[in-house]
Amino acid sequence: MDFILGLEARYERLEGRVEKLEEQLRRSSRNSSLPPSQDPPSAPPRPGKPGSRRARGGQPGHAGTSRPLLAAERVDEVVEHWPERCRACAHVFGEHERIEVAAPQRHQVAELPPIAVTVSEHRLHRLRCSACAAETRAELPCGIPRGAFGPRLQAALATLAVRNRVSRRDSAELAGELFGVDLSTGSIDAIVQRTGEALAAPHARLHDQIRSAAAVNIDETGWRLRGSKRTLWGALTATEAVFRIAPDRHEREAKARRALRGHRLLRSLVGLRLPRPRTTPALLGPLGPGLHRPQRGARRPEAVRGGGLVIAGGLFQAWDDYRHEGDRARLLERITPLKHELRALLEQAARKSTKTKYHRLFAKNLLKRWPALWTFAELEGIEPTNNHAERGLRGAVIYRKLSLGSQSEQGERTIERLLSASVSCRLQGRSLFAYLTDVLGARIRGDPIPALT
Repeated sequence: MDFILGLEARYERLEGRVEKLEEQLRRSSRNSSLPPSQDPPSAPPRPGKPGSRRARGGQPGHAGTSRPLLAAERVDEVVEHWPERCRACAHVFGEHERIEVAAPQRHQVAELPPIAVTVSEHRLHRLRCSACAAETRAELPCGIPRGAFGPRLQAALATLAVRNRVSRRDSAELAGELFGVDLSTGSIDAIVQRTGEALAAPHARLHDQIRSAAAVNIDETGWRLRGSKRTLWGALTATEAVFRIAPDRHEREAKARRALRGHRLLRSLVGLRLPRPRTTPALLGPLGPGLHRPQRGARRPEAVRGGGLVIAGGLFQAWDDYRHEGDRARLLERITPLKHELRALLEQAARKSTKTKYHRLFAKNLLKRWPALWTFAELEGIEPTNNHAERGLRGAVIYRKLSLGSQSEQGERTIERLLSASVSCRLQGRSLFAYLTDVLGARIRGDPIPALT
């Protein structure tokens, strides 16, 4: 009898394991958080939008758009063109007949002039003292680089590396074709490393600024150090961004956040992340930490369709209306019943024996962080999603896929600082190239490095 009971227990365990494995095989971008690029070949095609049966391009009656003309003071050269013959009778116009009957039609052409780096040679002469016969050589004046490249050229190459994600080899080719300067891949890598070193102080100030911010969006993505797994964390406010690489994403969440923002707890935290389960919780679908929007066309059980996804749809409809109307009292009034419905659904899921234990864990974790889910409804400037942090990490994800991560700890520090400067400049509407030029120029002169805050 005990033998039969043991077989039954083993059968139930194996059956549960097979069920979990089958659920993982069925995962796709339509029923989980996987991106479409990771869909397996067996995944059904995503439904496309029905065609409008109209031809491509502008439709009849469309006004069309054209490039706006620059103001006359911004034009570098004006070339006058006069007609030579009359279009009707072929009469040849003389110069005395150049009397305009209407304003001239303006046509502007933007062209890139031939670009070549300017090479300046500094000759340090040596003199012998007539009094003591000692020899003295001239010193380089302040502001002259000790290396072979000026700050603008170095800033251009660093911008190509971090903002445009151009490889070292391609950067060397571009430098030769566009600037007329021969550079090795090692020289370009050294320039990028020096730029990262110059950004040490601004990066530290950004870190302090993030620690004192009222609200921070936090997100993470995978990273590699010589093939080993690492985690790139990003913390973003409206105008600043700080990136840090941590050894392991499975460290305690509070410890990881302290590495980014210190021990001071923020008044609001939008991008609160939970431990990611092995399977996507079917309780609320994509409605999770930060209240992400539900995916369109996602296939969910009927109970979920009538629960979490409906609540999420109503919540985001209320938020969209608030963004157009600006009535926060109306927003609170509309989401209050949705909060009660969602809490009841979570409490039921946390107690009830659902399909897998991950659903219960997901519900319990959301209940523990319940106030953080609704910060957006109480404070100005807070979004209900973590899209701000996710957008900030997109460039880093592409960089990682192209470069395969870092090869040294120093390389990690370099990419942390360059990414922080790049995203911060973009959030502030500043030119990354101009900022890096100022940074490298200040470092050459020995002046204080310009801040990013």
